Amino acid sequence: MKTARQLPHGLQARPFTVAEAARAGVSPKRLRHGSLTRLGKGIRAESPTAELPLCIRVRPFIEVNERCAASHLTAAELLVLPRRQQKGSQDMFHVIRPEGEAHLNRPHVIVHRMKLFSDEVTTVDGISVTTPERTWLDMAEMLSVDELVTMGDSCVRIPRAAFEDRDTPLCSVADLQRMIDRHKGKRGLRRAKEAIKLIRVGSDSPQETLLRLAVVRAGLPEPELNVPIIGDDGRHHHEPDLSYPKYKVGIEYEGEHHGEEGQVVRDIARSERYVALGWTEVRISNRHMVNKAKPAVSKIRTALVQAGWRPGR
Repeated sequence: MKTARQLPHGLQARPFTVAEAARAGVSPKRLRHGSLTRLGKGIRAESPTAELPLCIRVRPFIEVNERCAASHLTAAELLVLPRRQQKGSQDMFHVIRPEGEAHLNRPHVIVHRMKLFSDEVTTVDGISVTTPERTWLDMAEMLSVDELVTMGDSCVRIPRAAFEDRDTPLCSVADLQRMIDRHKGKRGLRRAKEAIKLIRVGSDSPQETLLRLAVVRAGLPEPELNVPIIGDDGRHHHEPDLSYPKYKVGIEYEGEHHGEEGQVVRDIARSERYVALGWTEVRISNRHMVNKAKPAVSKIRTALVQAGWRPGR
């Protein structure tokens, strides 16, 4: 076999469609060369693609399938929503094919044939993807109620402009409800209806959501989420992850980054502020989330009781 002519730079080290290769001047003969791997009709790659970012791997599969959009787990990953890790090959992509379109059967593609309205499609890096609210509803087929609440909390949370490249939520609770109302009879709808009752604006992480759900299910009051402590002088201070202003109890969920030296210093300073403000700080970590978060709930209950809370009040 003759050595293949080098591909144009823009097509190297990534999958591409035959159509874009032709536009770049690649001949049909070169596209038939054994050095290229066929990933499906109209899609080629010169080298393995498994380690590439998802947006690069999935792009040609969306481009060759008109009127389709990345959906379900694939959309959730592209939208950076919390999700259960996909089992099996990383090169299997979820795609919605609108009802009424021709049947689609391609390798590497899991096709979902269902209603898809034009306002339920957005773009991520130029790729057609179901919107956050539509993705949330589609994921009701696959996720538990708690996982669906976690994803919903992430959709409606208000970003922190100082740390993120956006300052508006991905969608609103009303947008999620609109999806439920629009797609009657859809698989997972009952689970979505149960989950939306539990979604709250204010949770900054999946761990905070799961902690809140565990606390409420244990019969404790529902906490406020990332609301500033207001001192006796009216000044706004830091924002506990979860809090009970009435009882002056603040709950801080500490992830892995809290072991870093700089963060340790900040955490100590925060604890000192709690004392100065007359509040009780409850620190929760992953080790408290075992056994359905019972250790975390126990710590929080103890702090509330010591602050004067009683069941039924």
